[in-house]
Amino acid sequence: MRIDLNCDMGESAEAERLAVEERIMPHVTSVNIACGVHAGNPEVMRRTVRLARQYHLSVGAHPGFADVEGMGRRSLSLPPDAVEHLVAHQVGALAHIAALEGGRLTHVKPHGVLYNMAAGDRSLAEAIARAVAAIDRRLVLYGLAGSYLVEAAREAGLAIAEEAFADRAYASDGTLVPRDRPGSLIQDELAVIAQVLRIVCEGVVRSFDGHDLPLRADTICLHGDTPGADRLARLIRRALDGAGVLVAAVSSGGMSHEG
Repeated sequence: MRIDLNCDMGESAEAERLAVEERIMPHVTSVNIACGVHAGNPEVMRRTVRLARQYHLSVGAHPGFADVEGMGRRSLSLPPDAVEHLVAHQVGALAHIAALEGGRLTHVKPHGVLYNMAAGDRSLAEAIARAVAAIDRRLVLYGLAGSYLVEAAREAGLAIAEEAFADRAYASDGTLVPRDRPGSLIQDELAVIAQVLRIVCEGVVRSFDGHDLPLRADTICLHGDTPGADRLARLIRRALDGAGVLVAAVSSGGMSHEG
């Protein structure tokens, strides 16, 4: 058994949040860094890249809608061409910052509502895949397991990583429960660990309404802004190690794949 453990980062310049992110880094294998549009700024982007490289983590871009007030978690109506340009701009910006630190990006994971919309909208998924391919065809595209985003990446010839979530509740159709619904964010430590182990070791996840859903994942996400995320990261990594799971980045080989 093998899994990548990723975390969304670089979404705040607050010292306390930055300290939490640094405490998370020893326990994860990949980070997805906000690209200064839904959150973050060039200084935070570079600092996060630098820290990730110190911890030998895979560095990915985390592009979202231009929605600072809503942290990229409010639906915006943009045509596919505009989404393609928006994603390409953000991925390109972080790629340049990574180069300044002597590295390169390994993957792209859309953020927030853009991620969720692309999971169920083929035209948006294809726009994101086109943008990623135009910047660097070596980049792995992270997408919700079984979604249009995964299909679009395959059709574009990109390597993919099918993603599941440690701290988010699942609806009966395999999508994520919207964040504005009570219980959408799982904060109980034992419940988070149990969900991760069932996904990785059994290939299933328990839905919000109590059904077991088949779920194959290459990577598990823990959100960096989940309360207690630094402690959760440590506990999840300990649980995976204890279960005999190899925790390694997608980009280190053996997991990412093309269609």
